[in-house]
Amino acid sequence: MKMYVPAMAALAALALAACSNQDKAAETKADALESQAAATPNEAQEKALNAQADAVEQQAGNADGGATTANTPDSSPSK
Repeated sequence: MKMYVPAMAALAALALAACSNQDKAAETKADALESQAAATPNEAQEKALNAQADAVEQQAGNADGGATTANTPDSSPSK
């Protein structure tokens, strides 16, 4: 039992770090899509890019077991 608790804590820390890196990568990708959306004069393309950014953020939230899904922002200015 003494070895079990530290081992589980270490695994939890590794899992959290992996989710954190996934979240950061998804946020970077979503930010790039949102920048493209803001730069386009085409409203349909802007909506599509913002929807894609929201999907990337939502998928990243689901990747960590839903821990961040509830607070995933909908940053689309065109809605």
